[in-house]
Amino acid sequence: MSRTAPHLVVALAYDRLCTFEFGCVTELFALERPELDVAWYRFAVCAAERGPLRAAGGVTVSAPYTLAMLDRAQTIVIPGWRDADERPPEALLRKLRAAHARGARLCSICSGVFVLAAAGVLDGKRVTTHWRYAEALQERYPQLQVEADALYIDEGQVLTSAGSAAGIDMLLHLVRRDHGGEVANRVAQRLVVPPHREGGQAQFVPRPMPRDESSPLARLMDWVRANPRLEHSVASLAARAAMSPRTLQRQFLDATGMAPVRMGRARAGERRARSAGGAPDIEHGARRGTRGVRLGRVVATAFPAHRAHHSGGISRAICAWRAPHGVVASSGSLIGIFR
Repeated sequence: MSRTAPHLVVALAYDRLCTFEFGCVTELFALERPELDVAWYRFAVCAAERGPLRAAGGVTVSAPYTLAMLDRAQTIVIPGWRDADERPPEALLRKLRAAHARGARLCSICSGVFVLAAAGVLDGKRVTTHWRYAEALQERYPQLQVEADALYIDEGQVLTSAGSAAGIDMLLHLVRRDHGGEVANRVAQRLVVPPHREGGQAQFVPRPMPRDESSPLARLMDWVRANPRLEHSVASLAARAAMSPRTLQRQFLDATGMAPVRMGRARAGERRARSAGGAPDIEHGARRGTRGVRLGRVVATAFPAHRAHHSGGISRAICAWRAPHGVVASSGSLIGIFR
């Protein structure tokens, strides 16, 4: 990205604005970041319609630009949409089609995908949205390939993310694409979030959980928490739980929405990450193809109080973040390495 022409990101504001999703875009692109020593983005907000724009939480937004700003944008972000059943204004859809035709990058967070779909710029593409909207999106737009489990999907010129916080994952991915892994990691550090979250939305979909605190999976969780320095394989954990590896994987999947991951032994990334003084450089990957670095033995077990909530299952926190060269971690607890 040229240092003389910073990339222009434009966020759409509209009446009944989704405040959190809009805040994610503002936090990523509007703040100046001189410590990064790169040509950071220019940022602008345009209004989808006239008049004061109400936002969730009782806030009123006054956008400084009209839809004409979309003609100049290099990246356009739709931070949700006020009603998945409401067709967006035709003036907005025309601007999005024109932007797509000239090669601008189009992104949506959560229900914002309905705006891009209505504009016709997602036809034939893989997309995602909040798991609550996935079925409705597929029914309304059968020409789309809706992947309800993805946190975000990068189709090159168009990117879509799941609900709310998944927008941060997608926006960090954009930074990674534009400026590289080291810069994206430093931005993630400032945000106090993982540079990449592994797994899909299934881990966040409500599911009934057994309340048997004496179940084999519950006891296994206690044992793993009590032995943080040990390295575990699926086979060793299955033996510890007195069940077959297949049964362990099935029960683990039921409890967390993900399967135990087989890890490698590579250690070179740990040395690189530590020498760089930052988070590991995890190369981008929209779903599960992400390559990363091994952090080495896990030494922290600050496991939150998920047992009471998840009862007999291992918490979703177990696998919230992983890099397939060796780390299983979460934003708040590091509990074991499967390899």
